[in-house]
Amino acid sequence: MRHKNKKLLLNRFTSWRKATLISLSKALIVNQSIRTTLAKAKAAQVEVEKLITTAKKNTLSARRDAYAILGDHNMVKQLFNEITPRFKERLGGYTRIIRLGSRRGDNAEVVILELTEIKKKDIKAKKVKTGKEEKVTPAETIQTETKGAGEAKGQKETKEKPLATKKPDKNFFKGLRQIFKKERDSL
Repeated sequence: MRHKNKKLLLNRFTSWRKATLISLSKALIVNQSIRTTLAKAKAAQVEVEKLITTAKKNTLSARRDAYAILGDHNMVKQLFNEITPRFKERLGGYTRIIRLGSRRGDNAEVVILELTEIKKKDIKAKKVKTGKEEKVTPAETIQTETKGAGEAKGQKETKEKPLATKKPDKNFFKGLRQIFKKERDSL
């Protein structure tokens, strides 16, 4: 009997289902947030929570178990070194599902599956020379500082031109013609 052996079948064969769940787990570890259907998200949520719980042990055996599922040493390293320390104090609930609505084509419920503790991307810092000193400032503040300095000296401000759309090359159209060229059936 299969008492308490519940799993979402996702209308797939066993090997296809395992491959789907592993792929979703890998994508969630790399991107920290993925967009998928509700059924797949619920199934993948269980797998990712087990992975993070296993990774919190931080033993060789836990690393081998994670590698058996992920199949990539770099992903295992990222899971153990970057993701798991964020959930050190948390006992569970490492992921969340945010509902977006229905997909237009097949009316499937679309959701965002993401980690609850997401690391924000750092703004790249650039060095700006002002006189004898070098200051390191974020990229956003560089634009405002240089703009103010140009106005103080009486220089005119250069406006950015919008990107003009380029016309496709003639070779591009030749390729399209060859793709859609109808060949007559000879009988």
